[in-house]
Amino acid sequence: MAAPAVVSTALRTLDAVNARHPWSHNDVYAPVVLHHARRVAAAGGTRAVDVGCGTGRLLRRLADVMPEVTGVEPDERSARLAAEATAGLPNVQVRHAAFEPLPERSVDLVTFVASLHHLPLEPTLTAVRAALRPGGRLVVVGRYQDTPADRYHSWASLVLNPVVGLVKQPRTATSLPPHMTCPIREPQEPFEQIAATTRALLPGAHVRRGLFWRCVAVWTAPR
Repeated sequence: MAAPAVVSTALRTLDAVNARHPWSHNDVYAPVVLHHARRVAAAGGTRAVDVGCGTGRLLRRLADVMPEVTGVEPDERSARLAAEATAGLPNVQVRHAAFEPLPERSVDLVTFVASLHHLPLEPTLTAVRAALRPGGRLVVVGRYQDTPADRYHSWASLVLNPVVGLVKQPRTATSLPPHMTCPIREPQEPFEQIAATTRALLPGAHVRRGLFWRCVAVWTAPR
């Protein structure tokens, strides 16, 4: 069998396994977000905003760390599910709304998990920079447009994706879980552009590629 045919067959096999054992790539990065949330809380931070909170999975975990958590979600169905999922948490508020600039120096933690690419990059980062209190943090788990420069991370992710799916979802799924049915938008900017823009607007920001077609950016507002 010719090499292209072998590759095509392998990719179809991987796709079939992934479809039977779906899992959210964002789940891998929840511990990263929560680590920074704990650092912020330990330093006296009180208010967190999760932009594009989806169905509220991260909100529930942030509520254990931060005294006040707000989720912003533009999709009506997802916002409703997030509100239902956090109804018993008095320190969580869910807003069905598009992201708008927050008051200056009004929050201690802002998170974007697979949501920043839905928004204009420069204006959004500029707005967050103004909204963070001194010592506050921005944590982004972002998506980027895949390019040849990302090939090693992409190949590793292709191989590992079905393995993680089999571990997390050993039984064959008949449908996607609700948190994987939120509206999506394909990213338009490559990693290099996202990293350069972030570092230019937020001096000292740490930006890196990650597995499963994600990148991580963290910035701490100067004291």
